[in-house]
Amino acid sequence: MNGSATNGTTKPNGVRHATNGTHARSKSRESAEDTHKEAPAVANTLKRIPMHGRKESNPLAPPFIVSAPGKVIVFGEHAVVHGKAAIAAAISLRSYLLVTTLSKSKRTVSLKFTDIGLDHAWNIPDLPWKAFQHPTKKKKYYDMVTSLDPDLVEAMQPHIANVSPDAKPEARKIHIAAASSFLYLFLSLGSELSPPCIYAMRSAIPIAAGLGSSASISVCMSAALLIQCRALSGPHPDQISHEAEEQLERINRWAFVGEMLIHGTPSGVDNTVATHGRAVLFQRKDYSKPPAVKILREFPELPLLLVNTRQPKSTSAEVAKVAALKQRHPTVADGILDSIDAITRSVHEIISDETFDPRSEESIAHLGELFSINHALLTALGVSHPKLERLRYLVDEAGVGWTKLTGAGGGGCAITLLRPTPSTNHSTSSQLNGEAAHEPEDPMRLLEQKLQDEGFERYETTLGGDGVGVLYPAIVDDVEIHQEEFLTAEGRQGIEELVGAGRDGEAWKYWRP
Repeated sequence: MNGSATNGTTKPNGVRHATNGTHARSKSRESAEDTHKEAPAVANTLKRIPMHGRKESNPLAPPFIVSAPGKVIVFGEHAVVHGKAAIAAAISLRSYLLVTTLSKSKRTVSLKFTDIGLDHAWNIPDLPWKAFQHPTKKKKYYDMVTSLDPDLVEAMQPHIANVSPDAKPEARKIHIAAASSFLYLFLSLGSELSPPCIYAMRSAIPIAAGLGSSASISVCMSAALLIQCRALSGPHPDQISHEAEEQLERINRWAFVGEMLIHGTPSGVDNTVATHGRAVLFQRKDYSKPPAVKILREFPELPLLLVNTRQPKSTSAEVAKVAALKQRHPTVADGILDSIDAITRSVHEIISDETFDPRSEESIAHLGELFSINHALLTALGVSHPKLERLRYLVDEAGVGWTKLTGAGGGGCAITLLRPTPSTNHSTSSQLNGEAAHEPEDPMRLLEQKLQDEGFERYETTLGGDGVGVLYPAIVDDVEIHQEEFLTAEGRQGIEELVGAGRDGEAWKYWRP
């Protein structure tokens, strides 16, 4: 991070001081915060009728945050390319979008995506509203949008051309993709009367690692804009199931539109996981049609170690490698792909069974064995890498869980399903035997040190958590989250601490059918 907040109670590194278990941020605009606390989650606010014909003032909407998770392929890599089933699940690495409304006099909409260095603003009146609101082009928020309109994409180009003109080519490519995705959604869901806003993005999801970072961001943008145009209700605890499902699907449809601006022809799986959370079972037998997707709401939350080998990989090269193997040895390759499909189906049956208990060592060991078998089959297809095998060796040596590559392979990331923490107290048993008390070395801590020494990047996360969520208004511990401290929070820990991520009983709300 380049900038650091130094105002008041914020540390130079962007992490706030804690006092009596709460975050002591600056309590400015207290009267506004009192108003914010009374606001419904994302409910439509009824306007009071002005008395005596006087024009009533229109207060600014409170800042709010939308969040969505990344994803990993848990079972079925490469087999899914050949018409087999696969399972993808949400991880607790997430993106966060803070939306701050400005005074009407500003008339600008700005993107501040700190983690990729994107900082750009547009004048709202100058945008190509006529093209997007033409009777033959205008899409409603509830429409099933399955493709981009090339005329609308073309109309945006003059407004994308000046995004990050001085950035390096690779960085600029990322900036233009993100800006295009946002602008298409903003023009589709907004209007010339849309409030001027700053959309500030922070993400704990590594980019270009096969973890669904772009889909997570697209879901955040889709949900935020749908909230602002009042096309969503909830989320709230008493929301009926089918209504929650409709809200999620609305977010998902527009997030898919955002993904098309970034990837051209996305499968739709990444944005579906980022929207719904938990896991999905998907299969695509005909590439002229979208994949068949089933939401696995019964998928359990499981502790996961995610490790980035930092070995660059090419998805297309690994896919081509399997296709070539299948051409040379069709019977053998088909047998491997069928076996991977059988693993995926078996996992679906296991977690759908009422007897499955994610706290049971036996149940976790059953899944863990399938992790190991799936990886061995992928290795047989030739898509592993020496760094992935070295990582598996280190995890096996530590005895902390079962590891497999995730995604295309050839480098990239691996996931480890962690064993349940043993309850045996070895130091106590040693004392009972008359031996000197000796606390054994923590195998996980030893593994972490080895991973660091060998250049691996480690993330402790969970598998199968919530999908898109809302913090409305952006208040944690009775104090509003300000844009400056949001943009300067240090790393994953700083961001999650600031927004109150993962804290039970807090103000975060999720659509949970």
